[in-house]
Amino acid sequence: MSTARATTTSRDPDHVVTFACPQRRGIVHALTGVLVEHGGDIIELKQFDDPLTDHFFSRIRFSLRGGTDLERVRADFAALSDEFDAAWSFRPTEQKQRVLVMVSKFGHCLNDLLYRARMGELNAEIVAVVSNHPDHRQTVEWHGIPFFHVPVAKDTKPEAEAKLLDLVERFEVDLVVLARYMQILSDELSRALTGRAINIHHSFLPSFKGAKPYHQAYARGVKTVGATAHYVNDELDEGPIITQQVIDVDHTYGAEDLVAAGRDSENKALADAVKWHCESRVFLNVDRTVILR
Repeated sequence: MSTARATTTSRDPDHVVTFACPQRRGIVHALTGVLVEHGGDIIELKQFDDPLTDHFFSRIRFSLRGGTDLERVRADFAALSDEFDAAWSFRPTEQKQRVLVMVSKFGHCLNDLLYRARMGELNAEIVAVVSNHPDHRQTVEWHGIPFFHVPVAKDTKPEAEAKLLDLVERFEVDLVVLARYMQILSDELSRALTGRAINIHHSFLPSFKGAKPYHQAYARGVKTVGATAHYVNDELDEGPIITQQVIDVDHTYGAEDLVAAGRDSENKALADAVKWHCESRVFLNVDRTVILR
């Protein structure tokens, strides 16, 4: 089912269509045939056939002549999605994805995303920030973005998550980003946000869980630090991986040096994951992802 918002022919004619379906012959021919019929020009075409899941994935960026009936183009792709039993999307390339960021006390990932969005590096509009602490209100509101302090306690967690879902609906949110949000989402909320919630996890290999992971890494004398950006699911920190970053370190690094290196890896991994998701380059493939870039 398409999730594209209504568009008009007055928009920039550059569009993206994504298509994921069981593998069979003739999919690319059918997709490109729609574009030929409507006088489209292909700018970029990426595809992947996964032999493990027997699924096909494609992302096509294309332009259309001015005055092209976009509803007819969309209807033709919709007919193909029915024929091939596909999950698909169709949208203008420059249509920004509406992002809600969640954060606790560590603000580096939040600040990095705010800066990248402000500079136009992300095809995203951060429409709201939610935190279980009030620390970052001033920074967020300086960017002109609504800030919501939603405290979370064991006995108030259901109400807090209900408020979050209300904000997701109110702001028409496309993507929720957990930018070092230090609360575990319930299984119900994780399932409600399947495929549209990204988390950053402060480890690559080995994994140090719990408090002060970089101090644990220092005590073990690690030689790399890193971070993993993944989709949220109902298994803690086990969701489909989108991207990972690693930084080489050595015995000269103190614990605080590892913390600083870790912040850099977290910023980069999360920014890349958000960027690729907002450009419709990421496909869920059972417990893994396919990234067409």
